[in-house]
Amino acid sequence: MKFSFERAGAANSTNKDKALFQAMEAVNAPDAETIEVKLKYSEPNLPFLLGQATASIVEPKSAPTDATQPVGTGPYTLGAWAKGSSLTLNKWPDYRNAAAVKLSKVTIRFISDPAAQVAALLSGDVDAFPRGTTARTIAQFKADPRFTVLIGGSKAKTIVTINNKKKPLDDVRVRRAILAAIDRKAMIEGAVDGLGTPIGSFYTPGSLGYVDTTDINPYDPEKAKKLLAEAGVTTPLQLSLRLPPPAYARQGGEVLAAQLAKVGIVAKIENLEWAAWLSQVFNGPHDFDLTIVSHVEPFDLVKFTEKNYYFGYQSEAFDKLYQKIVDTPNEADRAKLLGDAQRLLATDAAAGFLFQPQWITVINKKLKGVWKDVPQFENDFSSWSWE
Repeated sequence: MKFSFERAGAANSTNKDKALFQAMEAVNAPDAETIEVKLKYSEPNLPFLLGQATASIVEPKSAPTDATQPVGTGPYTLGAWAKGSSLTLNKWPDYRNAAAVKLSKVTIRFISDPAAQVAALLSGDVDAFPRGTTARTIAQFKADPRFTVLIGGSKAKTIVTINNKKKPLDDVRVRRAILAAIDRKAMIEGAVDGLGTPIGSFYTPGSLGYVDTTDINPYDPEKAKKLLAEAGVTTPLQLSLRLPPPAYARQGGEVLAAQLAKVGIVAKIENLEWAAWLSQVFNGPHDFDLTIVSHVEPFDLVKFTEKNYYFGYQSEAFDKLYQKIVDTPNEADRAKLLGDAQRLLATDAAAGFLFQPQWITVINKKLKGVWKDVPQFENDFSSWSWE
């Protein structure tokens, strides 16, 4: 653990939660069964954050090749990997609780096309599709006695990411104009067939300190036009809208483009596969104006303090406020500060905050142990079993 945490926080680390590990002042292992972590500042969510994939424990000898030949500490080992097609996991007999793991092998197939997802389930080629199928297929699977449909909650935030560093998007009036052009209810219907709850900031209902901020940037096309004029923008304003594969992004992109067109913004849609989206939009050159994606990790307000993150958002006021949040041990006081943070992001129109999605999972009726609600964006195969 000491090696893994220090590696994740190293200067050359590519860990997406690098800031968390760099906040560790010292990591000590006084004996083989104890780890001591001293933080530079308070982090109330530390136990939860250390349960995420970015805190995975790796072995020093195998760490350099983990990207292609991973060696971890879980119940499965990598059996085969056909990049872009499938990945096979084999049960590890020496796992600490191997007897409780019922599935001896799990094959994960990568299917991005919604129609192909449905076909694979119906044909029996796959037994489960966690968080993969669209709402438009629910009735079909509910009517089929071979399947169970699970509709669960999440801590995800589906947003229109606005590249705050690109002109004229660096002008808050332009960002506010984009938000004023968005009808969240229509977006939820078009993107996820109604399975979502509107949000006005980067935070979800039910979380500590949540406040409803949807009234800060309400749907108002006429206001959007006025804000663009105030910012000196000549319409039509041409913007790129580069979308990853999920159906909510592709369908939501069509809705967004239509809504923006009504206020004089032309969003040119470009559909990307995940590899291209990650290398061009999320990482690398951040070559985009707008995109749509669900941020699935809870407690990730910290992303708005990271200067090189793809949001491009920079605010000294938000940075100071976030530091106060992590330095505040009292839950009631922290909840108030979290409300302030949500309002500030909404006021700054740091992104187009759309909705909290509900996830749809379709499984073979005889498969048990699959999560309905998703506290972490992962699949715990060790709990799955056949009836």
